[in-house]
Amino acid sequence: MKKYTFFLSIFIMATVLLKAQQESQFSQVAYTQLLTNPGYAGSDGKICAYALQRSQWTGFGDGAPSVTVFNVDAAIKNRFGLGISLENDELGFDKNFKLNLSIAYKASLGNGNLGIGVKWGVANSAVDLGDSQWITPDVEANNDVAIPIDGSNDFNLLDFGFGLFYKTEDLYLGISSTHLLESEFEFNSNEDGSSTTKVALKRHYYITAGYNLAFANPLLEFKPNIFVRSDGTNSQLAVTGLIEYNKKIWGGVSLRTDKAITGIFGMELFKWVKVSYSYDFVVSELMGYNDGTHEIMMGFCLDVKKDKTPEKYKSIRFL
Repeated sequence: MKKYTFFLSIFIMATVLLKAQQESQFSQVAYTQLLTNPGYAGSDGKICAYALQRSQWTGFGDGAPSVTVFNVDAAIKNRFGLGISLENDELGFDKNFKLNLSIAYKASLGNGNLGIGVKWGVANSAVDLGDSQWITPDVEANNDVAIPIDGSNDFNLLDFGFGLFYKTEDLYLGISSTHLLESEFEFNSNEDGSSTTKVALKRHYYITAGYNLAFANPLLEFKPNIFVRSDGTNSQLAVTGLIEYNKKIWGGVSLRTDKAITGIFGMELFKWVKVSYSYDFVVSELMGYNDGTHEIMMGFCLDVKKDKTPEKYKSIRFL
């Protein structure tokens, strides 16, 4: 009974949070853990790779959010984990790219392992206005001074993060923070450079937790999880419940505090390759202006552990 009380208490504490989005939004957060928590690296004890494409608010028109992610992580001698993540995020005229390397040390704790991880990498941001012109009543020129003048304004900055990720056979719990330096991109807002626009990578905080609950039927498992993120001003909570059959097929529903409902379905195609799909729709005024959000994942995990080769002995009788 204690395990149910523990998980329920996390849900109750998290419900006080509302919503936020400066970071990329995902529905299938189980496959994007490495983006937000470097302590996750190597936690499965395997070599894992996941590619995910999210097309948000389809039918909304040009400028709708679109993000592509590729994550690879591996366990090294059961004590360390390494990971690399690439993220390409496009929203309107903004083009953002992040490349991060994660390393985690895994320490035995209770029935599981605690991953203590750090990540560092490069964040690139650019603005591509094309032939667009912005007109405001307060500005005589045909450009808003708050918007960069051209797409040549792009910058590369160092980026750092830290995280803890605890995992047992049935439970996982993570806490992490990204953009620790809160670095700023500075764009020229007019041709002579006398006016600039600054955009900061705000520090974000994350909490994630999940549990595997077995049914009476050993082929069925219920997998609830939560995902919380905050930038200190605004926060967002996602609660997901999945039912998995024979570790081959899974499906369920996720609810987010930004008034979104998500349906998720996935399967294992063959021994180690997985694919999954999710569809989001918003339950707000925005519903009438888009055709929903599609998210597709494909990935695999390889167990590279080798069984110990039996030692052979020769009898001295045959020497």
